[in-house]
Amino acid sequence: MHSDIVDLRSFYASPLGRLAERSIAMSLSSIWAPVPNERLVGLGYALPWLERFGADAERVFAFMPATQGAVVWPAQGKAATALVFEEELPLMDSSVDRMLLVHSLEHVENPRETLNEIWRVLSPAGRVVIVVPNRRGVWARFEHTPFGTGRPYSRSQLGELLRETNFTPAAWSDALFFPPSRRKFVMQLNSVLERSGRILWPIFSGVIAVEAQKRLYQGIPVAQRASRRVFVPVLSPQGAPSLGMRFAGSSRFGDAETGIVQPDGGSAAT
Repeated sequence: MHSDIVDLRSFYASPLGRLAERSIAMSLSSIWAPVPNERLVGLGYALPWLERFGADAERVFAFMPATQGAVVWPAQGKAATALVFEEELPLMDSSVDRMLLVHSLEHVENPRETLNEIWRVLSPAGRVVIVVPNRRGVWARFEHTPFGTGRPYSRSQLGELLRETNFTPAAWSDALFFPPSRRKFVMQLNSVLERSGRILWPIFSGVIAVEAQKRLYQGIPVAQRASRRVFVPVLSPQGAPSLGMRFAGSSRFGDAETGIVQPDGGSAAT
């Protein structure tokens, strides 16, 4: 289950969340190669980094899972947000140059199907950038941050998953080497801890970031699959009886002989 959109916004508006955002942005900068006239899509909750890395892109969209919820983005101009199901993205084949996944892959029901769908919508030279919690890191063990929920990964697990879905990992990076503490004096030391962690304990980073390229020569056609989910608006009442229903016969719960409840003017068939 995805983190709720309200919880995600609240976390990144907090002092700890702003530090985490900055640390992940520095990590992404080391693997983010510029692409001219880029069509960029963020999946999950990637808004803080879409604003930073999508400034020069031709077009940018923010796709948010239906189980997470969505917010209107950007604040000014036309909305570029869509509520989606990860395994059936509303995009044409080979229509995107790069996809950024944050707070996404660790929550999806079927990671392979999701990456197969991303493979479909990426252009032949397309790239996917994924940020996931590190299973060895401290951040994956505390649930007061969004990185403490979902399925954490190690580098080897993430690399194997990418290769199984026809992606080639090209560049790796890490972030969040400081502990996820809300104490003020710990957050004041985050810069020192971040620099020290990259040297002294790199395998215990809070998150892993990887850029992978779409691989074409091993792509195989697959049969079209039917969605296993049906999404219903939360404001739509479910199972409520219509106002015109009444009980037939002498029985309180239905027809005296058949037990069938009939609408006004109807009769139970015997």
